[in-house]
Amino acid sequence: MQIFKRSQRSGARKPANESAGRMERRPRILVIDENPTARTVIARRLSHLGYDVALAENGFAALGLLVARPVDIVLLDMGLTLLSAVATMEKIRASALSPHACFVTIAGRLERPLAVEALAAGADDHIAKPLDFDLLDARLRHLCVRAEQMGALTRHNAELDARIARRAVELGETREALNELQADRARLVSSIQALHDEIARLNAARG
Repeated sequence: MQIFKRSQRSGARKPANESAGRMERRPRILVIDENPTARTVIARRLSHLGYDVALAENGFAALGLLVARPVDIVLLDMGLTLLSAVATMEKIRASALSPHACFVTIAGRLERPLAVEALAAGADDHIAKPLDFDLLDARLRHLCVRAEQMGALTRHNAELDARIARRAVELGETREALNELQADRARLVSSIQALHDEIARLNAARG
């Protein structure tokens, strides 16, 4: 497994959405391909385009890598054999190691059934080989922004759930305090009534 990083000062092209203030960090991509030459070529091109790229030779290696390094996008070849691309997607999703990661599959232009299979299995996008890296970059940027938005929405929902839980606790405490006040009032009314009864009894005894 390898990780490719490249400083922006070394000539890497800035992300298209950087000027818009999105994705302040470099997007992280995990490339899963059994072909070492393909892995290296893809990694170098994507690194020059402004991505941090990690490489895995199969789905099992990818899972091991994700334990320590979550990613934004998983780019995987549909020709995986040790663990199929679809099975790899399923295992990564089930592991929750990168819960907001998007999946992009790649296959030859004549392998349309594989593209259909990938999308039916839940891939977020599919691109044909040979790779048009400008097109791939545009699609990856779009997915990164979408993933960022989904992550923000998830965080917002979690914060809202926490606020609702706190409010429920506060309301429970208020209800408990109100019940105690009502009980105190009932005891006070009972005491006053008992006092009135005692006074009435004493007055009757005197008469």
